[in-house]
Amino acid sequence: MQLYRYLTGPDDATFCHRVTAALNSGWQLYGPPTLTYDEDKKRVICGQAIVKEVEGAEYTPDLDLSEQ
Repeated sequence: MQLYRYLTGPDDATFCHRVTAALNSGWQLYGPPTLTYDEDKKRVICGQAIVKEVEGAEYTPDLDLSEQ
């Protein structure tokens, strides 16, 4: 089964660490990162899609993707 997640957050070291942790947990980048500007908070928001192949699992809507 292939899993999909979309990570988002402010463009800072914390976001980079979240993506790095996901990559080191077997997730792979899926497409280029995205950026948008939050005018209210005056900051850049990043987004990165990631995917992971998991054997022997069955998808259900209550699956906690962050635990995979």
